Amino acid sequence: MKLSTKLCLAAFALAFGSTANAATTPAPAATAAASSGDKCMDNAQSQAAMDACASQSLAVADKELNQVYQQVLAKYASDKVFTAKLRTAQKAWVAFRDAELEARYPASDKSLQYGSVYPMCANNELEAMTRKRIEELRAWLKGTQEGDVCAGSYQINT
Repeated sequence: MKLSTKLCLAAFALAFGSTANAATTPAPAATAAASSGDKCMDNAQSQAAMDACASQSLAVADKELNQVYQQVLAKYASDKVFTAKLRTAQKAWVAFRDAELEARYPASDKSLQYGSVYPMCANNELEAMTRKRIEELRAWLKGTQEGDVCAGSYQINT
């Protein structure tokens, strides 16, 4: 078999083999459309540049997470029980986030197993989880409407 034929068959298998798995494989969190690094990623010309974009996007999300977390702590500063439990929950979330990433990419030698894309993929996954946590924390800032019997620690909007 000619080399060009083998390459065509390999390309065909890659193209259509992944389609078969599309229904059973979850979409990667890396495709967050609102990612702050979209413009950076659009201009990236190398894997190193894409890694840098993903790292930058994660840093932006992490900064936002810390700001929102501090805003929640400030808003609820008079409720010592809540703020202590939120601190505990946030520490647990960080541990969960890290464990979740390890479950997603369990190999001990990540560069060998996942290749040069691993830093980008890992940072994209971390960013997606961070953005989800930001929205969870924002619920305390937004509060809830009067009559919400499940409000818990969310303040009632008046």
